[in-house]
Amino acid sequence: MRIVLSGGGTGGHIYPAVAVARQLEAEEEPSAFLYIGGTRGLESKLVPQENLPFRAIDITGFRRSLSLDNVKTVMRFLKGVRESKKMLKEFKPDVVVGTGGYVCGPVVYAASKLGIPTLIHEQNAIPGLTNKFLSRYASTVAVSFEGTESAFPGGKRVIYTGNPRATTVSAANPKRGYASLGIPENSTVVLVVGGSRGAKAINEAMIGMAPLTKKEPNVHYVYVTGEPYFEDTRKQLREKLGSLPNWLHVVPYIHNMPEVLACTSLIVNRAGASFLAEITALGIPSVLIPSPNVTNNHQEANARQLEKAGASVVILEKDLTGESLYRSVSSITSNGELRRSMSEASRKLGKRDSAGVIVHELRRLAARK
Repeated sequence: MRIVLSGGGTGGHIYPAVAVARQLEAEEEPSAFLYIGGTRGLESKLVPQENLPFRAIDITGFRRSLSLDNVKTVMRFLKGVRESKKMLKEFKPDVVVGTGGYVCGPVVYAASKLGIPTLIHEQNAIPGLTNKFLSRYASTVAVSFEGTESAFPGGKRVIYTGNPRATTVSAANPKRGYASLGIPENSTVVLVVGGSRGAKAINEAMIGMAPLTKKEPNVHYVYVTGEPYFEDTRKQLREKLGSLPNWLHVVPYIHNMPEVLACTSLIVNRAGASFLAEITALGIPSVLIPSPNVTNNHQEANARQLEKAGASVVILEKDLTGESLYRSVSSITSNGELRRSMSEASRKLGKRDSAGVIVHELRRLAARK
């Protein structure tokens, strides 16, 4: 099968596309891929590292207020459509997959105009602007949260697939996670992370929480600061604590996140859709701190889905302090029954075969071509 993938801007759009590619490689022999991303997005760095052929177009997103920049964006969109049509005619894909972010707008639109079957995947509980626009042209719309199919009205085929990133983590080896952290196997790992580049508010809460942590049997806290915040966070922690205790591990970034998640007992994190797919696939209880700086406040909507199911505790950023974070974390780590019930609720929300469901739909679309 020949597949064009498109999606970008953040890892939350990129990694689901990569997960679909990996599932196709495992199930379809032979498979060929082309990833069309943006010149400015994270995909220009991440996708080549995944050994997927990559080509780029120059495209930006719309501003929500009237602006001259929006005129420039329209011009870039039209140019992107022309460039995408050229790439699609050269590659001749069976199906085009868009996983969100403004870059997939011209790619999926161009494919629909060329009569190529298309699938778009929405990771969030509240759809993004690009996917709302593309839903009028896509052959199939796939959603990550069960019950959100109604967000795409109009008679299109909308299916619940879950997030394909979940498939990637479900087979991860926890022993490798423990080993990479230097933590004894079967320890209780509390992972605190603010996203791939970190989050200032969460790092400040980490610093405030650290003096409240204490030596507990087999409990280890792992602070993932993000590269931009690492040196300053570590410096402030040392000033507060004198030296870092052996149960507190501070790192700038985790390159083997699936393996580390596989050994995690409780996670503190933002509420990006791909990360939620990963933790529910593994049944990890969570304390979620939605970013307030996202379109339509979609992270809070994502987080409330888990909270409603009993899988998570939600702290809004305006209420976040070191003390409030530690209270939430310790209430879970100190209560084995609560942690088990949250883990079970989390696992019930997970869809571990998400990538496989999407591949099945891609086969159906390719057969109709």
